[in-house]
Amino acid sequence: MSTQPDQGAPMSGGQPGQPVPGGRHAHPPQVGQPGAARPATGGPEGYPGPVPPSIPAARAAASAPPAVPPAPSLPPRSAEPPRTTDESGYGSAPAAPTEEPATTGPLPSREALKREARAASVGRGAPDGPEADVERAGALLRRVAEIFSQRVVGQSQLRVALVTTLMAGGHVLLESVPGLAKTTAAQTLASAVSGSFHRIQCTPDLMPNDIVGTQILNYATGEMTTQLGPVHANIVLLDEINRSSAKTQSAMLEAMQERQTSIGGVVYPLPHPFMVLATQNPIEEEGTYVLPEAQMDRFLLKEVLAYPRPSEEADVLDRISNGSFDRPITSAPISTQDVEWLQGAAERVYVDPVIKHYIVALINTSRGGGPRPVAGLDAQVRVGASPRGGIALMKVAQAIALQEGRTYVIPDDVRLLRHAVLRHRLVLTYDALADGVPPEAIIDAIFAAVPTP
Repeated sequence: MSTQPDQGAPMSGGQPGQPVPGGRHAHPPQVGQPGAARPATGGPEGYPGPVPPSIPAARAAASAPPAVPPAPSLPPRSAEPPRTTDESGYGSAPAAPTEEPATTGPLPSREALKREARAASVGRGAPDGPEADVERAGALLRRVAEIFSQRVVGQSQLRVALVTTLMAGGHVLLESVPGLAKTTAAQTLASAVSGSFHRIQCTPDLMPNDIVGTQILNYATGEMTTQLGPVHANIVLLDEINRSSAKTQSAMLEAMQERQTSIGGVVYPLPHPFMVLATQNPIEEEGTYVLPEAQMDRFLLKEVLAYPRPSEEADVLDRISNGSFDRPITSAPISTQDVEWLQGAAERVYVDPVIKHYIVALINTSRGGGPRPVAGLDAQVRVGASPRGGIALMKVAQAIALQEGRTYVIPDDVRLLRHAVLRHRLVLTYDALADGVPPEAIIDAIFAAVPTP
């Protein structure tokens, strides 16, 4: 049981909690060069700085949208012409299309966005308007936060990531050293939404039928009966997912993407809502398997946790000594029907076409294209984000806007969880991995290159 350091949101090219000198016109860090600025670490060496601990704190750190900055650049590895394979021998990604570059334009005023959100809500058959959605969502989310605070000390960053993933209908991958409240947070989230919870401890000998279920012969009747596996629950915790074999991970891939399992040729749908929380330990390599890129892309977010602050760690010890963790939860949880309503309300949050073009420009820039390509990006990134990355940015931004009490998305909503959305979708080159270039620095350079509406 642990907490998260309370740090500010990392700005483009700056350190967490510190403004960039010269405003948004400043150059981002020259990733990979000697003396370059690196993201602040909040935990073991090599851990990137955490996502802002709370939405209000992130808003204070990223309140002013940037003007068009000079085109950032990543350091070139050599003057050689582009190759179809990188130094590791793997084929490179296809080049981004250039005949129709994605561009961004000015964002309408807040009042205009409110009017468009109201019109879109009425068009979707919601006569009460989006304001009613915001009011009800705020009441439900406050109850979830109250329950979370009774079982988990601090960890506001983790709470925002879990609630956002649940509202967006996705899955989350949690990476940290042992003992940072990942299992406790998953159990608390299931209790807060009145959902069923199952924990699966992944091991190398874990088989697909241990997860999805199997058929059992009834000797009394001579018939086969189906026994559903632990994946059939609202909240499923896959502990140390990288310890399971590729065959088992493929079975989980069907459950995560198709929301169903196949047993004996019969399809069994998973309950609604359904969410997978997978954990992996980055400091152990023996007996582990690298997750395939196809499965990594199915995770809406990849959250990296760091150690708690000393004051929060002392609070954990106080609660253990006085037995407060063993007391029953006093707040009333929400229902799974409320969760499904929250997911529908998040989908009804208005996304202006300018925001959509902004997201497309960001994704294209990660592939080497975009309105203002990042110089030297091809030397650091072998494969950029897929279209699923753009969908994730939009869905996460909608969920963040609803948590903020707004009926429309603004650029700050897209930027807030940018590291968690994209850090596992960029495939770095061998040189970038050898030099220890953090994907968060590359993501910051991409966001600095694209003009913010």
